[in-house]
Amino acid sequence: MVNEEMIQYVERLLPKKEEAIVEMERYAREHNVPIMDALSIETMLHILKLVQPMRILEIGTAIGYSAIRMAKALPHVNIVTIERDEERYKQALVYVEQTNTKEQITLLFGDALDMGDEVKKHAPFDVLFIDAAKGQYRRFFELYEPLLSERGTIITDNVLFKGLVATHEPIEQKRIRQLIKKIQAYNEWLMAHPRYETVIIPIGDGIAISRKRGE
Repeated sequence: MVNEEMIQYVERLLPKKEEAIVEMERYAREHNVPIMDALSIETMLHILKLVQPMRILEIGTAIGYSAIRMAKALPHVNIVTIERDEERYKQALVYVEQTNTKEQITLLFGDALDMGDEVKKHAPFDVLFIDAAKGQYRRFFELYEPLLSERGTIITDNVLFKGLVATHEPIEQKRIRQLIKKIQAYNEWLMAHPRYETVIIPIGDGIAISRKRGE
């Protein structure tokens, strides 16, 4: 992983964010809402600008931070995003309204594993962004990958889980050990996928970028 001084240096070089985004980051810190760190979100936004998707499906809205950042960076894009936590879903609705992105963002409330039929109404998608329950990553992938366009891209956040997927140190908490094993299994499955080429970028908690292989 990149050392903290280098991270802080690069973060100081980033463009100044509008106040609404700064407020969302403040809310996330105060209420322990997981959102993408500064370098991870900027990296993803840059990749999306290269891919130029028209429709994005996000699994894991939280308070709408990533969806709003994507909408602001890509004014032509439409985003469908799913959140199962009612409080976070309601807060996301507030922020989407405040940031004037409601024309671009469709918020769905419910468990993504149960919403396949509803999501199909909005398909196809050019990008699938997975940033929800880490233990369910493969199920999210398999459920929604068929809704991607011909040259679709899948972005998975948190695939290095604070570097714990690579540690040889003993992990005391059983729940964390089990979660690490699931993420490791997902990464190995993803890297060996016959239809996708994947690269893992070791910034933040790790981002996997998967593109459909050409014929």
